[in-house]
Amino acid sequence: MGLYDNLQTAPPDAILTTATLFKNDTHPKKINLGIGAYRTEDGKPFVLPVVKKAEEKLLAGTGTTYNKEYLPIDGIPTVKAATQKLMFGSESDKFCSCQALSGTGALRVLAEFVKRHLPPAAHNVCMSNPTWGNHKAIFEAAGLKTDTYPYWDEATRGLNFDGMMAKIQTLPPMTMVLLHAVAHNPTGVDLTPTQWETVVDVMKQRKLIPLLDSAYQGYASGDLVKDRFAAELIYNSGMEFFAAQSFAKNLGLYGERIGMVHIMCESKDRSEAVLSQVKLVIRQMYSSPPCHGAQLIDIILNDPTMTEQWKVELNDMANRINEVRHMVRTGLEKKGTPGTWNHITDQIGMFSFTGLNVAQCEKMIKDHHVYLLKSGRISLAGLNKGNVDYFVNAVDDVVRNVPQAGKL
Repeated sequence: MGLYDNLQTAPPDAILTTATLFKNDTHPKKINLGIGAYRTEDGKPFVLPVVKKAEEKLLAGTGTTYNKEYLPIDGIPTVKAATQKLMFGSESDKFCSCQALSGTGALRVLAEFVKRHLPPAAHNVCMSNPTWGNHKAIFEAAGLKTDTYPYWDEATRGLNFDGMMAKIQTLPPMTMVLLHAVAHNPTGVDLTPTQWETVVDVMKQRKLIPLLDSAYQGYASGDLVKDRFAAELIYNSGMEFFAAQSFAKNLGLYGERIGMVHIMCESKDRSEAVLSQVKLVIRQMYSSPPCHGAQLIDIILNDPTMTEQWKVELNDMANRINEVRHMVRTGLEKKGTPGTWNHITDQIGMFSFTGLNVAQCEKMIKDHHVYLLKSGRISLAGLNKGNVDYFVNAVDDVVRNVPQAGKL
């Protein structure tokens, strides 16, 4: 009998499986709308020019200013203040900040820290329904318990704010509430500033713990300041909170795995104690973080000229996605596709929750070679002027012809 005879094959990851199916498809008009990665108008991966410029500076200084030695456990010191100011509008010695393996790694480090050092009341995470597919797995892998609050309203294809608030108002003190800082994944539906203020007020009254996941700052509206509204609001509330920050999307550094953990504490003294324990968590997980992506971030965020260049390029990316949104909505409305399609442009960010049901999504894949998640979520970055009409025709076909299509 072998060591692994009783091991069951794990279910495939939905997003990665979709990418594999797309890759193996030979149809000339195939479209990949599954993976959340920016693509150019030509459908190609994109390296931001500002990143190329930072790479040149990094290469020129390699062996002198920069090297390949181990970084400190918590990452490059000058990145801490820069990323705090970017996400919260200010830096503070009350923050415990550490480099992490992108947003996913940041969440996993936070979950492990909470499990080890916070009381059992904080071992509960309440997240939106739906949320990013990996959230639940990350927290449960650390031994935390998960729950959900209502978020997506199927009837309006918008936010179920009343349901969200009704749930949050019942949560016991010290429950962690996972909040998408901007560009909610997968729905693309965000809270208004007034709604955010209500959420923060209630959380503060009920002594709940905000846990912010920020993966799309600047990518949503094209404005880094506008997109940090929720993070800045929570920072200014005086609450202690957690945050995970990723640079995969907004700087196109997907493969560099560069992100940050931020933990707001009551005082500088407490932040130092928290940092010492977070560093132990990291040391026992992966010892120290990779340097390349962190050095690029350090160069870009601490050079005002490069930061301004990034803002321009980020705005161009966001504008292209918004243009695609309008093309999809206009195309469906011109064809008279059954249902209403204003939700496509009402949503924000990389993704759209189209409202297509499972049967319709399966037909999109099988008959039209359009690869999307069966939840109906699409990555708009995979659409462009060359394929948007094909996509619109495919949606029109499945909405009209799939039995019991549901209300769209």
